[in-house]
Amino acid sequence: MASLGYYLLLAAFVVSAYAAAMGVAGARRRSRGLIESSIGAFYLVAAIMTAATGVIVHAFLDENYAIKYVQRYSDAAQPLFYKLTAYWGGLDGSIMFWVFLLSLFGSAAVYVNRDRQRELIPYVVAVISTVQMFFLLLMVVHNNPFQTYLTETHADGNGLNPLLQNFYMAIHPPTMYLGFVGVTIPFAFAMAALITGNLDDSWLRAVRRWTMIAWLFLTIGLMLGMLWAYEELGWGGYWMWDPVENAALLPWFTATAFFHSVMVQERRGMLRVWNMSLIIVTFFLTIFGTFMTRSGIVQSVHAFGEDPELARMFVVFMGLLLTTSFGLVIYRLPLLRSRNELDSWLSREAAFLLNNWVMLFSAFFVLFATMFPTLSDWIRNERLTVAEPFFNLWMAPIGLLVLFLTGVGPLLAWRKTTLINLRDQFLLPVGLALATGFGTALAGIRFWAAGLCFSLCAMVVGTIVQEFWRGARVRQRTTETDLFTALIGLVGRNKRRYGGYIVHVGACLIFLGFAGREFRQTDKVALKTGQEATLGGLVFRQDQLTVTDDAQKQAITSQVTVLRDGKPVATLYPAKWFFHKSRQPTTEVAIQRGISQDIYIVLGNYEAASQTAFLELWLTPLVNWIWIGFGVIAFGTLITLMPDTVFAFAHAKLPAEAATTAVLLLALVLMPVAALAQGDGVTAERKKLTQKLEGRIMCPCGGCRRPLNDCGMLNCGGHAVQSTKLQRLIAEGKSEKEIVAIFVRDAGGQDVLAAPLDGAFNRLAWLIPYAVALVGLAAIIMTARRWSRPTAALAGDAAGTDAVLNARLDDELRNLD
Repeated sequence: MASLGYYLLLAAFVVSAYAAAMGVAGARRRSRGLIESSIGAFYLVAAIMTAATGVIVHAFLDENYAIKYVQRYSDAAQPLFYKLTAYWGGLDGSIMFWVFLLSLFGSAAVYVNRDRQRELIPYVVAVISTVQMFFLLLMVVHNNPFQTYLTETHADGNGLNPLLQNFYMAIHPPTMYLGFVGVTIPFAFAMAALITGNLDDSWLRAVRRWTMIAWLFLTIGLMLGMLWAYEELGWGGYWMWDPVENAALLPWFTATAFFHSVMVQERRGMLRVWNMSLIIVTFFLTIFGTFMTRSGIVQSVHAFGEDPELARMFVVFMGLLLTTSFGLVIYRLPLLRSRNELDSWLSREAAFLLNNWVMLFSAFFVLFATMFPTLSDWIRNERLTVAEPFFNLWMAPIGLLVLFLTGVGPLLAWRKTTLINLRDQFLLPVGLALATGFGTALAGIRFWAAGLCFSLCAMVVGTIVQEFWRGARVRQRTTETDLFTALIGLVGRNKRRYGGYIVHVGACLIFLGFAGREFRQTDKVALKTGQEATLGGLVFRQDQLTVTDDAQKQAITSQVTVLRDGKPVATLYPAKWFFHKSRQPTTEVAIQRGISQDIYIVLGNYEAASQTAFLELWLTPLVNWIWIGFGVIAFGTLITLMPDTVFAFAHAKLPAEAATTAVLLLALVLMPVAALAQGDGVTAERKKLTQKLEGRIMCPCGGCRRPLNDCGMLNCGGHAVQSTKLQRLIAEGKSEKEIVAIFVRDAGGQDVLAAPLDGAFNRLAWLIPYAVALVGLAAIIMTARRWSRPTAALAGDAAGTDAVLNARLDDELRNLD
């Protein structure tokens, strides 16, 4: 079976090369026969990769431990579900799974567009086949998932990494890979358009839906990864800016920028070079993210390890990719000139330009900060640490700016927004923002950043509700239907616009969940059976500590009863699992979910003899609004992808009393904001300083590469030493700066810190991204000024312009929005 699998990979490589060659040859010779042969070979690659997938899955199910990959990532006691998902649990299998998904995704895209895009399809096949050839080459010469042991025999396997034996992590890689390979489709069409010179907007229409599907899978993949971190790692959070997480986030930023700027190209004929560049950069970042997590160039708890040879192959491919792609853009610059100019800075086009600048800066900053430890290692031979506190410090204002643009963008008109329009459009959203800000101030919530975030969320929801209400009322009057039917018809008439508004509401809900971090409460307690601890008005009682065993693992479980006012609220079971094969412990978090906050308990350590459980207690407000927000984003995206027939029922009348969902969304956003203020005092200040420093100082054990407040290693002596030292320095009255200096001095370097100190070479971590941001903003301003017509020219044009024609153009732009 192993030989069959390897021969299938060889066959897929040969057939991909044939498909690429025949596609180019058929297009150059205008031979329909060669083109059809190329398309047929392209479909054949999908069939071959499906067969190869069947072989590797059969090897896992058959427990064929003669294959190295199966022996490393499976064992007899592993549940069936995880035997199947072990296919993509390691480096070799993940590359194979990538090619398998790309072959299916690419075949579907070619099949759908084979008649509508006849000129582009041969080159689309050639580009996708070339990408497939690269990943197939990796497997054929370096990462063969079907490689077997020559002399060794194994009766059992090592088993899948225990951290990956989680439902969310099992389905997280497929969704991320679907997003990554999905980006290949718009890239292939863009390259085909550049090669053929067919650079009208038809290629954009061909890839719009595929790009949206890829973006949706990227979004779902990010959410599943956050859920996994929240439920499996046991550190009370959902995102820590790990390099693997960042690798998935980078193309999401640029794809989001493309979705906004492409509307400017479709409506005004502008940003054509920019949109082409965004597609190239987005695809490049999917390859670069794969390179980061598989080459060992960055350090991560769930990267695949160091592989210099693989890194060199990726570098060569990425160099050829950038050279060829941007070389074609430069060659076709005369055909990519904008057809229109920027009429006003108070316009939706200008807002999209600013949005693109923010998104591109976010991608660059995250990329630079992720790579900064590696750059420091190369330049100074000292690997620094850039962890969660650094990213949160600088990305918080960027996130709030994105939230502000989300509320402002829909209120601006195309071409130019008049002062009267500004007054009419901004009155309700700004009023809601001010009212919410005043309410949060009365509740004692700090303005930065939670109070400002709540205010901007209210502004965004007010904007969206206003857009839905006004549109539905107009349609109700023109169609003489009830309000609910008019609303459905409004969405069906322009799914992209109103589906996008729903996506904006989802983003607003996610920011609402992010703001909840400001109000998290935590405590670490050691409880014997019957003992209690109090946190945030809740009482936590340790009832018992049990030790159980099964064929795969040993489990130590604590039973904790949570009480409020003497009445039980929940019974939770935090646990530690020790897998027999690896002896690697996993943290099984106990969570009581709620719309306002989660009760979150972690079993950090235990003493079975004395029935003592060392528990970490967390109260995490608003966190579930993050998952709700992702669900709303998925719902809005699906609306934009729905066929028109879905909304046909909107022509039938429904009861006039039917309520709109937008009002409900506004109530849901504003409901949990109240009563989040916290007390103050000397004890609270010391606890706050402790938590802050525990987030800055790294655990020295080397096994987790986490800050002190995030070490999941059981019986970690280094953690205890660092924590004791930290508490002693705080008790002595040392300031934060003094304590940090002491830890750096004693450790002999800044690697003990989660973020480098702001000084000397390290200042590049702050200065370079923002210098690039300023340069990019200046470039946008200069480009916009070049697009803008001088005042005199505008006056001259106005004199000879038909006012009726202008009004008609404005109306058509509104309909296309």
